[in-house]
Amino acid sequence: MPRARLEVADIFRRYGPAYRHANAGQVSLSQLKVMSSIEACRTEALGGHVAACTKCSHQHIAYNSCKNRHCPKCQGPAARDWMTARADDLLPVEYFHVVFTLPAEIARIAYWNKRAMYGLLFRASAETVMTIAADPKRLGARIRMSSVLHTWGSALTHHPHIHMIVPGGGLSPDGRRWVACKPGFFLHVKVLARLFRRLFVEGLMALHQARQLRFFGNLTELADASAFAAWLAPFRKFKWVVYAKPPFGGPEAVLAYLSRYTHRVAISNHRLISANADTVTFRWKNYRIKSGDRMKVMRLDTNEFIRRFLMHVLPDGFHRIRHCGFLASAQRKANIAKIRTLLGVEGSGREDAPTAEVIPLTLREPCPDCGAPMRIIETFRRGEVPRSRAPSRKQAA
Repeated sequence: MPRARLEVADIFRRYGPAYRHANAGQVSLSQLKVMSSIEACRTEALGGHVAACTKCSHQHIAYNSCKNRHCPKCQGPAARDWMTARADDLLPVEYFHVVFTLPAEIARIAYWNKRAMYGLLFRASAETVMTIAADPKRLGARIRMSSVLHTWGSALTHHPHIHMIVPGGGLSPDGRRWVACKPGFFLHVKVLARLFRRLFVEGLMALHQARQLRFFGNLTELADASAFAAWLAPFRKFKWVVYAKPPFGGPEAVLAYLSRYTHRVAISNHRLISANADTVTFRWKNYRIKSGDRMKVMRLDTNEFIRRFLMHVLPDGFHRIRHCGFLASAQRKANIAKIRTLLGVEGSGREDAPTAEVIPLTLREPCPDCGAPMRIIETFRRGEVPRSRAPSRKQAA
């Protein structure tokens, strides 16, 4: 894929030092590390390798990636590798996409308490789906799901929500049957929303009682238990947003969809239009527009753009992709094989596929000139100059 004309890394390199200076003491160590990683990604600062075509004379230098999970450049390859590892878990059934969101006022508290409240969002949404699905009046089955946390809206605002991918069915309580949902229908979203609301509010109260929540600004008074209970009470009656999209066309469509969602970051480089010391301009999608062209152009103060990007840096070690149900257990492979047997299908459909020859030190991408494999002929560390050839304008992005 060709290098984007403008990248988040370019903005950080040019205007990041001024932002760090202006906000000294207000940028966390995790955010500083993310900025540093993105700035250094695929530059000589990280070292790299020299690749040569096995057929023609083409050579180029490719610098190492930072592999930071918040870096727009690194998530494409990471998504491909993750999806390859997960392909065998897909079943030949309908898959559904369910989304759980938080009210804006509660999301504000989540911004100050990311680890605690994002974790609660994962737990409450997963428990909601598994509980309703296990109800004999609903589906009456033990199900599994894959959940992905996104913390942003299209305009880089703070909007934490869970994207959940769920197969349309599950194992019977005794584990002897596959119980399928009705074609095109999974579970009632109103029922899901009510239980999700109750579970999240109860979990939030438990976090407060355990003194695991912090409050700032005009909400510092919520540190008091009675004040917090009074503030939270109306949310027990509000309508919480849970919605389900139409089922996917099949397992292949699920793979294509997940590859776009699992490793997405707050903004991709291809949405950027321009940047200078004063303003960053980028494309965003206005979901409030029901019909017509939703894509709009937004201009933000450069420091505000950097601030919004950094607000989506996750706590160190926090997993943003999680699996629940029979897929998460140590018996995952055995469970998948058992379900395939119950469904009357043989294997994953991948066992008979020809295995590509793996050549050591061969790149995934072919030669840009002739399409032949590219072989790594030299590696070099940060600060070193490659001996094989001098850097040229054909350096890999």
